[in-house]
Amino acid sequence: MDLGLHGKHAIVTGGSRGIGKAIARELAREGVDVAIVARNKADLEATARELAAETNRRILPLAADVTSKEQVDRMVAEAAQQLGGLHILVNSGSAPGGSATAIGPIDTIVDEDLLQDFNVKYVGALRCSRAVIPFMKKEGWGRIINISGANARNAGNLSGGARNASLVHLTKTLAVQMGRHGITVNCIHPGTTRTERTPSLLAARATQLGVSPEEAERQDFLPDSPRGNAICRMVDASEVAFVTVFLASEKAWAVSGELVAATGGAGRTVHY
Repeated sequence: MDLGLHGKHAIVTGGSRGIGKAIARELAREGVDVAIVARNKADLEATARELAAETNRRILPLAADVTSKEQVDRMVAEAAQQLGGLHILVNSGSAPGGSATAIGPIDTIVDEDLLQDFNVKYVGALRCSRAVIPFMKKEGWGRIINISGANARNAGNLSGGARNASLVHLTKTLAVQMGRHGITVNCIHPGTTRTERTPSLLAARATQLGVSPEEAERQDFLPDSPRGNAICRMVDASEVAFVTVFLASEKAWAVSGELVAATGGAGRTVHY
């Protein structure tokens, strides 16, 4: 299927590693030139070299902190100037799960860390979206995809759940406001996802349980998986990227203001 993405230009925040890196890779494989954004310049440059060699597309590393409006505006303007316009924004920049002191029991929450989580994920996505929209309006076409998280649907992780739920509201609000300009806005809820961090996390969990990493994954993931013991596994970051690339494509015109869960079917809640 031709997704109509060849020659488009994208920004992916959180693009130096994890889900963001996987998304940048798959967009580039579809013919998109991509600006990847994170705070660590050295990591960005290493990822840009790797993805450019793999895909033969332009991968532009731009260091920026999404908590700063000035840095975001400067980054977006540079991306648009160097790439020759902007069509796609993927907001994927945040610490997985949230700050350690903002996710536990309410009496342990550190206010400043809770606010910082929102400043990075929710307000960061707002800043980036606000900055790219004028360029998308100029093109008469745009795609904004917000990478949220399935803990928005589960009570317990106070900061992670709240910031992810708020990102869903931002998604629908932007979709309503921007539809007349040819811009669609959608949101993805990844669940537990395999990234570069996963092997070390599983190794630590395996040591704690006294089992192999494979058994640790099975024990931790199986209880919430509908797939059964035989094929139980985490969703891979590349599989979240496939969903993202479709939502960024010409073929996804009919989908806007919506939420897609990319969890491998985990959970039993019915959502209307």
